Amino acid sequence: MKLRDAILSIVWTCIVFGVHAQIGGKSAYEFLSLPASARITALGGHLISVHDEDVSLALGNPATLNDKMHNRFSIAHNFHFADIQNGYVSYGRKLDKWKLNTHLGIHYVNYGEFVRADVLGQQDGTFGAKETAIVLGASKQLADRITAGVNIKGVFSNFESFSSTGLVADLGLNYAKDSSGLIVSFVVKNLGSELSTFNENRFGAPLDIQIGLSKRLKYLPFRFSIIAHQLQRGNIRYDDPSNIQQTDIFGEEIKENRFAEITDNIFRHIILSGEFLLGRNENLRLRAGYNHLRRKELSLSTFRSLAGFSLGFGFKINVFKLDYGVGYHHIAGATNHVTISTDMGKFFKKL
Repeated sequence: MKLRDAILSIVWTCIVFGVHAQIGGKSAYEFLSLPASARITALGGHLISVHDEDVSLALGNPATLNDKMHNRFSIAHNFHFADIQNGYVSYGRKLDKWKLNTHLGIHYVNYGEFVRADVLGQQDGTFGAKETAIVLGASKQLADRITAGVNIKGVFSNFESFSSTGLVADLGLNYAKDSSGLIVSFVVKNLGSELSTFNENRFGAPLDIQIGLSKRLKYLPFRFSIIAHQLQRGNIRYDDPSNIQQTDIFGEEIKENRFAEITDNIFRHIILSGEFLLGRNENLRLRAGYNHLRRKELSLSTFRSLAGFSLGFGFKINVFKLDYGVGYHHIAGATNHVTISTDMGKFFKKL
């Protein structure tokens, strides 16, 4: 087989597995969809159309890599539900020789310790479960306002005595109009599949096609973002078995208004967020976001909650930036995310 044909076969295989894995929610490496930083958690879980010094943004869209991320180091930890620990460590570097902006990152999740038992309930010790992705990405400016980027992820998953490895890619494209503070982005996330499997079944990664828009207001220190996600799937509504079917006086089932159904499905694809940038050097930032899909999937009809909403802030102390984000998922609680970042050039002058 020729090299060209081999490459095309690999790419086609990744696309097929990536697309079919979305049916029924069957996909490997779901942790790849978790937010990389506290800032992203506070802004609804996804942020692909902001162009600044935050190197952790490159995990969501490699096209956001830029000169400001040179020597930036970021470490984030997410205190998830049920003692699940998730985090992301990243470093950005500009390569002048090739006119590339690059980053290296490690994305991990530790699900904790579990009791091992047989079908009769007889316990036999404990076991662990964890997953890790090593991320290498780069971006290049194609024109004055257009930047393209790619992430390559080697994924390693271990559950008790079962393991899997995978190869996953992100493709990103940015259009930035600096004079107006407008950025429009297009991203294909997690395109790929398992290379070695847990068993005979092979699954793709959690594919997510997104389009994002961010705009910095001219007369107010505020930037809003609109992210459209899960665009590879038209209808992302589902049949809720807990819904009680209502009938009219004639016993006929009352169906949901078609316009309301379409509107709800559209908004499930959309994440809205905003960020106040306060201070002379924007050293204080206040954030909020709303994820309609999360609210609809995780809220309870019998209780009111903040499911789908998220809040956070960030501030600078000397050479460090500290960010905190809280994402409300369910009435049972929320995730708490903390990020610390800095410019390594302030400590190592030769970098």
